[in-house]
Amino acid sequence: MAVYTEVSFDEASTFLQSLGLGTLQHMEGCSGGIENTNYFVTTDRAAYVLTLFERLTAAQLPFYLRLMKHLAVHGIPVPDPASNRDGDVLHSLNGKPAAVVNRLQGKSELAPGAAHCAALGEVLARMHLAGRDFGMKQPNLRSLDWWNETVPVVLPFLDAAQARLIQSELAYQNHVATLPAYGALPRGPIHADLFRDNTMFAQDLPEGQAPQLTGLFDFYFAGVDAWLFDIAVCLNDWCVDLPTGRADLERSRALLQAYEAVRPLTPQERELLPALARAGALRFWLSRLWDLHLPREAAMLKPHDPTHFERVLRERVAAPLTLSTLFPT
Repeated sequence: MAVYTEVSFDEASTFLQSLGLGTLQHMEGCSGGIENTNYFVTTDRAAYVLTLFERLTAAQLPFYLRLMKHLAVHGIPVPDPASNRDGDVLHSLNGKPAAVVNRLQGKSELAPGAAHCAALGEVLARMHLAGRDFGMKQPNLRSLDWWNETVPVVLPFLDAAQARLIQSELAYQNHVATLPAYGALPRGPIHADLFRDNTMFAQDLPEGQAPQLTGLFDFYFAGVDAWLFDIAVCLNDWCVDLPTGRADLERSRALLQAYEAVRPLTPQERELLPALARAGALRFWLSRLWDLHLPREAAMLKPHDPTHFERVLRERVAAPLTLSTLFPT
């Protein structure tokens, strides 16, 4: 959530009033993330997040915004986009597509334990099931086609060992995509970027009470894809040892057990979990390389370190994340 497009206090105030959201009292730019311009804004009615979209087009955005509204209606704790008098949730500000959503309560848990991972797994499964009857379609824009386009762009910035790894993994993922088991994976809308900093947990709970996940946000990488890819992305962020990239088995078990209590995995998902775990690592190593070496101008841009997901990918190749490893008989 960097700031690429500056918005003045007066511009934001007029915009929020046009949506019937009250009188602006405070606004500040958000420094986290790298895709959009985001401001935290507070009116005399409530707290919101104002987003100006820098990469996604006005034609693509209705999918994301309508998906959030659909999930909110189905009881999933996600931001609810504000509508104008005509019922539109996509707006325009300073020449950019824009939206305003309610600001979720709570705080991100950046050092999750097994109980946090279990809470995530349960909500993730409910989110997948809630999206089954969502009528709009939008592909995952950061999936295999994008990997094939982007690997040649970042190769000049890699050393020989990194180049061998990323090219061999890309070839492997192209092979996986041809397998009958891959074609049979259950699919629907996925978040595709559900990292720890894209969730909120309730604060100051009584001692001994299980963590309460209060929100999932930043749906602007969402698309229709294999649900298993969403699970893999979460396992790669929530359930690894950060210094080494190795799988944390306790947290991985907690996430998958909670997920399966709501929606059991299919045989194809069980078979391809190791391959999709590798795919999730490749996707974020590649996007972080791209953002680091081919950056855009932004007032508060902080690119993420790509070497973390290089480590995760190497670990996923060396020690495949299989269900037999997680749940030995």
